[in-house]
Amino acid sequence: MQRRTPLWLSHHFPHEYDRCIRVGDRHLCRRCAVFYPVTFAVMFATLAGMRWPTAADPWLLWLLPVPVVTEWALEQLGLIGYSARRNTTLTLLCAPAVGVGLARYMTSSGDTLFWSVVACYAAICIIAVMLGWRVRRRSPPSATAPPTSTVARNQTPRCRTEAGSTR
Repeated sequence: MQRRTPLWLSHHFPHEYDRCIRVGDRHLCRRCAVFYPVTFAVMFATLAGMRWPTAADPWLLWLLPVPVVTEWALEQLGLIGYSARRNTTLTLLCAPAVGVGLARYMTSSGDTLFWSVVACYAAICIIAVMLGWRVRRRSPPSATAPPTSTVARNQTPRCRTEAGSTR
């Protein structure tokens, strides 16, 4: 049995370590490793006054997350498999919108644009997870592995190391 990386570094279980990068002997979620640094950099830049025009916020905060939420929902439903390249690219597209949204929240915690985007996309993601659970429960036993993972539960996952090679 493979030792699990602490939750604060990766919320993935060993059978999903293909979704991670390796940092030393630890696994770090690939999406989180991209998402949080970009999100917080954009948030701080926005709070410092370096941002796209405020008038673009309604469009960009709603539209930039669409591809990543769509990808995530389709994975949960088992309609597409995981792709590290797609995951990283779509995360880079979404993170600036979240950064600007967080800056809006930091300026006004009751910002209706921020909260409407969060509520809408959270609802979509929750519904996708629930439907995905239902689909997997009804699937034959051979299809019980999570549809988003390309690594079987009993195999050692291949993750990228810091130098970019695989193990």
